[in-house]
Amino acid sequence: MKHEMPHPTAFCARLAEIHINSVSPTGQFGFAVPNCHGKIVQSNDWDSSWSSFFKKLLVSFFQQELSTNGPWPEYEDAFKKIVAHVVPQLLEPLQAEGRVLKPSLVHGDLWEENAAINRSTGDPVVFDASAFYAHSEYELGTWRRKDIKFKEPYFEHYLNEMKERGVSIDEPAEQWDDRIRLYSLKFNLAHMIGWPGAPFVREEIFDDMMYLINQYPAKSTT
Repeated sequence: MKHEMPHPTAFCARLAEIHINSVSPTGQFGFAVPNCHGKIVQSNDWDSSWSSFFKKLLVSFFQQELSTNGPWPEYEDAFKKIVAHVVPQLLEPLQAEGRVLKPSLVHGDLWEENAAINRSTGDPVVFDASAFYAHSEYELGTWRRKDIKFKEPYFEHYLNEMKERGVSIDEPAEQWDDRIRLYSLKFNLAHMIGWPGAPFVREEIFDDMMYLINQYPAKSTT
């Protein structure tokens, strides 16, 4: 095995095939057992609602991050707004108005340290997964992190491979980039749990939360 970045064409073709062809045994989001994202235990209880599943996952990681890195009142207040207002507005529409969201098997921690090339065949190889059945776009959340090498060519090739197989961006398509930003919060939180005190990452989380809060404020009840 060679620890090199796999070529985006072959890598993204394999990834698209897994996302499209995998079938959740319950038809729901989750996994049969808990597993780990790095050293962090990840609960995977089955849930028919992706918004509900992701919210529970995000809250769990935020609580662990806060316990690891300490309080920050503005950060904590922003997170409450993410859970209360942003998650429902971004994720509930995926399963609204008759839309069906497929639970796809995801690697769950797909960055360059968990990918390589088979020395004999040249095929892409992945390992150290925190797999579960998720919204396929969730997989791309880690690629949005600033220090990850899976950048624009991989996004482009992945979307093209999905499109060639008859799968378009999930509706509402105009919210795609914001959904990826939301999903990236979980991966940045995981980084802060694994590497306490890592510079700039907490600030990146806060900035992303504030952007999303401004885009998706609390809905008026009047």
